Amino acid sequence: MKKKAILFSTILSLILFPFFSNRFGNVYLVHILALIGIYIILSLGLNLTIGLTGLLDLGFCAFYAIGAYSSVLLNLSGVSFWFCLPLSIGISLLFRFLLGKPVLHLRGDYLAIVTLGFGEITRLALNNWDSLTNGPKGLPKVGGIISPPKISSFVFREDIHFYYLILFFVLLVVIISYRLENSRIGRALVAIREDETVASAMGIDVSNLKMTAFLFSGGIAGLAGCLYSHWIGFISPESFTFWESVFLVCMVVLGGIGSIPGVILGVFLLVGVPEVLRIFLGQALVSYRMLVFGFAMIVMVILRPEGIIPSIRRVYELRVKNDIRDKKY
Repeated sequence: MKKKAILFSTILSLILFPFFSNRFGNVYLVHILALIGIYIILSLGLNLTIGLTGLLDLGFCAFYAIGAYSSVLLNLSGVSFWFCLPLSIGISLLFRFLLGKPVLHLRGDYLAIVTLGFGEITRLALNNWDSLTNGPKGLPKVGGIISPPKISSFVFREDIHFYYLILFFVLLVVIISYRLENSRIGRALVAIREDETVASAMGIDVSNLKMTAFLFSGGIAGLAGCLYSHWIGFISPESFTFWESVFLVCMVVLGGIGSIPGVILGVFLLVGVPEVLRIFLGQALVSYRMLVFGFAMIVMVILRPEGIIPSIRRVYELRVKNDIRDKKY
C-alpha cells in the first residue's frame, strides 16, 4: 500500500510540476526534464543488454542515431510522425539484427570491441554520406523543417508538449522493463548473464534469448531517436558520438546494473545534476564534469561495485564472489 502511494505521488508530481513550472515561465526546467526522459528511455534499453543479459555493448548510440536519422528522412519525405515512429523502430531493429546475428556468440571484451567499431562506422557514415545525411551540417537542410507530431488539430510545438509525450513513453518502457525482468524470459536472461554454459545445460535457448534482448534494446534506442529528432528539430553526427554510448554506460553502472530504479537515479545524477549546477556555478566550472564523472566511477567501482540502488540479485552475486575470494586467501 505504501509503495502504491509513493508511486502515485511520483507520477502525479511528474505530471503537475512541469505544468506549473512552464506556466510560471521556467521553460528551461521543462526542457531538462524532457532531456532526462530521453536518457531514461535509452538507459533502460541499454540496461536490458548490459544489466539483464550481461552483454557489454559500447555502440548503443549507433541505434539511437539510426532511429533519429530514419525518422527525419521519412518525415522529410512526407511521412507523419505516427508512422515514422514504428518505421524508425523497425529500421533500428533491422540493423540490430544484422549486427547481432554474426557477433552475439562473442563474449566480454570481444563483443565490446565489435559494438564499439559498429558505433564508429555508423558515425563516420553519417558524417560522410552527404547525399543522404547532409554530412556534418546535419538534417534538415537549410530551409527544411521537420513536421511536428499532431493529434487531430493539436500540434506538439512547445517543450511542455513533448515533455508529456516523452513521459508517456518513459512510463511505457518502465512498465515493459519491469514485466520483462520478472518474467520467465527475464529470469532466463539473468541465468545467461551469470553463466552461459550452465544456462545452456539447463535447457535455456541462449542464442535466441540473447538475440531477443539485443533486438528489444535496439528498438528502444530507435524509439528514443525518433522522439529526440522530432523534439529538437535538428540532428547531426555530433549528437551520436562514442562519448554518448560511454555516458549511457556510466548512468547504468553508477545507478545500479540491472536495477530499474538505479538506472533512473543514474540518469538524474549524470544529466539533471550538471544542468542544475550550470545554473548556480556557471559554464566554466561545469566544464570539469567529465573529471568529476571519472572520479565518481572509480569511487563507485572500489566502494560500491553494485551501484547506488543495486538489484537484489546483483548484490547476492557480488557477495558470493567476495566470500569465495576471502576463503581462498
